[in-house]
Amino acid sequence: MNNVLECLEKTAAKRSYHTAVDDGSICLTWTELLELSQKTGTAFCRRTKPGKPIVLLIEKGAVTLAVMFGVVYAGCFYVMVDPGQPPERIREIIKVLSPGLVVVNKESNPILEQMEYCGNTCLLRDVIQEKINVSELNSIRKKSRDTDILYGIFTSGSTGTPKGIVVNHRAVIDFITHFTQIFGFTEKDRLGNQAPFDFDVSVKDIYTCIMTGAELVLIPKKLFSTPSLLLDYVCKKKVNTLIWAVSALTLVSALKGLKYRVPTDVKRVLFSGEVMPTKQLRLWQAALPKAEFVNLYGPSEITCNCTYYPVRRLFMDDEKLPLGRTFPGRKVFLLDKYGKEITIAGGVGEICVAGESLSEGYYHNETETKARFKEDFADNTVGRYYCTGDLGYYDRDGELYFSGRKDFQIKHMGHRIELEEIEHALNQAVGIEKSCCLMNEKKNQLVAFYFGEAEEKEIREQMKRKVPSYMIPHKMIRVENMPLNKNGKTDRAYFRNWLEVTV
Repeated sequence: MNNVLECLEKTAAKRSYHTAVDDGSICLTWTELLELSQKTGTAFCRRTKPGKPIVLLIEKGAVTLAVMFGVVYAGCFYVMVDPGQPPERIREIIKVLSPGLVVVNKESNPILEQMEYCGNTCLLRDVIQEKINVSELNSIRKKSRDTDILYGIFTSGSTGTPKGIVVNHRAVIDFITHFTQIFGFTEKDRLGNQAPFDFDVSVKDIYTCIMTGAELVLIPKKLFSTPSLLLDYVCKKKVNTLIWAVSALTLVSALKGLKYRVPTDVKRVLFSGEVMPTKQLRLWQAALPKAEFVNLYGPSEITCNCTYYPVRRLFMDDEKLPLGRTFPGRKVFLLDKYGKEITIAGGVGEICVAGESLSEGYYHNETETKARFKEDFADNTVGRYYCTGDLGYYDRDGELYFSGRKDFQIKHMGHRIELEEIEHALNQAVGIEKSCCLMNEKKNQLVAFYFGEAEEKEIREQMKRKVPSYMIPHKMIRVENMPLNKNGKTDRAYFRNWLEVTV
């Protein structure tokens, strides 16, 4: 198999009139998804050349999924861009891409007009009405290769310019093949999609369904602000698998959603994106005692995930979840600051990944690509590998643990500190559901924001028992909720802005 469209066509032939995708307003069968993909593919190949990026400046939905595959039929690669992002960031993304085409709808078209964008654009309502030209599509397919780029996902860049991670067909096919086999997905599954389509957690949802014939249930974004409505929806749709960001899960449990209603059909809960607070995980385990829980780890640059840890017991507040075993075809290892591999217990180093499914790098950004994607290191022959920027260590049993981000490392009162270590201690405190810790550079103070009922004095007493005094935040600010960014992670930028304005 060299192209994801082979999966789509095979599944459509087998599951033709079963539901492929349901967004709450529109349901498409596999046959309808295929035909709409081919219609839009025909429209796109008449508007741009193969190999070009096509920007989809539209919200996720059932039709959007078809348009994504239409891009692939045209021999191009899709880049989902959330219309809700600041116009300046959208401008920067389009500038990096120089796309062959930008697809908009009536809601997002004013964004391009405001930007005075002069490139090639088209309206969604027009391309979905195109007549399928099979010969044109087949001609494009014959020239396709598994190394062709499938999609691009933008992440923040250290220079202020967004970085476009590009991933090819082979990377996705290899990873999803392992993923579906390890976790036993079948056509009988219903996956409740939480992640936006411009976040790589959605890649697992989408391509697991494409490969197995499972049903993709797109959960409306607005429901995540009201756990009761969210759980009602998940139950109504009989969702049995949640592949969610940690913050999305903890939002439900911290706001007592599981006391309102338990989604009893759920048999798998796979989480990633941040460290899962064990206190919140236990709430989910208590609500769903028969469900499988899995801690997934890995950045977008290595195609979704490189390790997985099935949670087989209850973890206490002072314990961390291991990262677990490596997915087949990968090699995960630690390097110290001198580029030498760490194999002994306790030594902290940067987590690096080699093997299958590495990204092609950053689109039109050779400097950043060379900085993060390396070739062989001393005394090893692992080939090309990616430096994640995450820190990790092995325990005495050889288990690998996440230790924080290199760029979350600060120096305070003469000590090098991982902000996530402070957050881990805060999250264990009685009366705290979730926390975010930042450094106020102007005042050289640690500031913690937290959601929960605990009083500052109580928190300080508990923190004194867990971390050195220099790791106890100078200020602790209770908030009414922990805002999430568009990817479902704690919105650190929100709190940074708050620091600049009020603290």
